[in-house]
Amino acid sequence: MDSQQEKVKRVVVIGAGVIGLSVAHACARRGHRVTVIERAREQRGASLGNSGMVVPSHFIPLAAPGMVALGLRWMWNPESPFYIQPRFDWDLIAWAWRFWRASTRERVERAAPLLRNLHLASRAAYAEIGEECGLVQKGLLMLCKTQHALDEEARTAGMARQLNVPAEVLDAARTRALDPGVTMDVAGSVYFPMDCHLQPARYVAALERRILAAGGGLLFDADVTGWKKDGSRLAAVQTSQGEVSGDEFVLAGGVWSDGLIRSLGLRLPMQAGRGYSLTLPDPVELPQICAILTEARVAMTPMGNSVRFGGTMEIAGLAERISPCRVEGILRAIPQYYPRFSRKDFESVTPWSGMRPCSPDGLPYLGRTRAAPNLIVATGHAMMGLSLAPVTGELAAQCVAREPISTDLSLLSPDRYA
Repeated sequence: MDSQQEKVKRVVVIGAGVIGLSVAHACARRGHRVTVIERAREQRGASLGNSGMVVPSHFIPLAAPGMVALGLRWMWNPESPFYIQPRFDWDLIAWAWRFWRASTRERVERAAPLLRNLHLASRAAYAEIGEECGLVQKGLLMLCKTQHALDEEARTAGMARQLNVPAEVLDAARTRALDPGVTMDVAGSVYFPMDCHLQPARYVAALERRILAAGGGLLFDADVTGWKKDGSRLAAVQTSQGEVSGDEFVLAGGVWSDGLIRSLGLRLPMQAGRGYSLTLPDPVELPQICAILTEARVAMTPMGNSVRFGGTMEIAGLAERISPCRVEGILRAIPQYYPRFSRKDFESVTPWSGMRPCSPDGLPYLGRTRAAPNLIVATGHAMMGLSLAPVTGELAAQCVAREPISTDLSLLSPDRYA
């Protein structure tokens, strides 16, 4: 066997959401034999119905100063943007304690340059396949109803400029001039020209095509039931459809990752942050620039001839259900910013929901772990999964190939809570 053949590895990726498929694609491009395992074809965490935004502007992790107080204030309102269902659960209590510990300015200052670099790397990767995923590079508007919110966002814009992320504070007239095809009722906005948006389902379909074309396999409706070991190394993953053996394994199982790895002696503290979206075909007006309705924490994304509104962060366990209160919170917010839209527009729209994997410090788990020498973890991206998917795939593939890692992953270590 020549040296090139010796480098070819059997790579098993657990999870066929945007993270898992991005990892598999990056590995397949290097010539590895890839198999992707997914528990359900249609239910892939938050990969298919999310807002589709690629956001270098989002360099502040979820765990940030002020979030604990904000969460406590919103906790008693089931329609609020951030809601933790009160319940006695030791995992939730431990996660909340770690979230509080991580919500410091010092940690944000350490994380911000890393997140900026990761988002920008993903943006560049998306630009290379823009046609396949419907990429639109027109920026992002942070729409503010009140002057107070605009002042707060202006401070974030100042931080962005310090990190060399372009940001511009606009009054109401300049905001409307930037996207004249939609009626807006706002005090102003912050415009981030480097941000962009795409259609998540098209990205997922494009990756699946590329993986299959490279000789990879996609195994759907296969529940992971355990691991087979050879000494300290993993030899195979056991599924409801039989064993899948490999040389390297990548865990990209989203909110289910912690449960899948506990038998190997590793804990990945994680809570499922359920989000919701409604995709409206043939809207009364079609915006051209994606936006976040700042006070409501609702995202708006043009999707071809449709428009998608999504939001909320509901920490309520793994039960797969739709909460009417959460959907109502989104529907109430939309006309406040876009007065031509009404609640009646959405009467025939079926809400979508998906669960985002949220680590306590708001940062992904990415890299090798001491749980097994041939196991790599890539999960915990919270609301940034799609935005960070291509760079996560590339970094995980570098780990698989044991290449020099192009980014310092110490803040993202899967063992940081071990």
